[in-house]
Amino acid sequence: MVASAGAALGMCAVYAFPYVHRAFARLRHPMLMLPAGGAVLGVLAAVGGQLTLFKGLDEIAELAADPDGWTAGEFATMTVVKLAALLVAASCGFRGGRIFPAVFVGTALGLCAHALVPAVHPAVGVSAAVLGILLAVTRQGWVSLFVAAVLVAAPGVLALLCLASLPAWLLVTGRPHMQLRPDGTAVR
Repeated sequence: MVASAGAALGMCAVYAFPYVHRAFARLRHPMLMLPAGGAVLGVLAAVGGQLTLFKGLDEIAELAADPDGWTAGEFATMTVVKLAALLVAASCGFRGGRIFPAVFVGTALGLCAHALVPAVHPAVGVSAAVLGILLAVTRQGWVSLFVAAVLVAAPGVLALLCLASLPAWLLVTGRPHMQLRPDGTAVR
């Protein structure tokens, strides 16, 4: 369920990508697009807090250090804000990748699942959510599986991730990618 929820959430960003990109492209010049994107990112940072800033690698360690340190609502806010920041940064022309921000989104989503349903072990929630988000954003099944498994460093979770990848993969396959053609249409 968590991997499928991650994939569905990631697909929301994928479907929004052409529209957000088109909105920034209407500014017609990078020296207008980048400051506008920066302003939107600043507002998102004010809403999401310190942990939603930057690429997310160091912030993932902070989340993992204390999985019970935030409420489900705070994790949900971090998830949505960081996904929106990833979408804005990719749309307005900021340089950088999508992997680490997507991993942060998955980590926050997995910890949100743990906060909502304590029976969901944090390692299982995080790895499954990371798997789902990465499948939606990258469409690289092996990379998504590898990153999700390595993130929690629990070999036993690999079999579970293989099972969780099937419904998540079915949600994302055949759908648009988080890439655009030169004419601004989504790559399928």
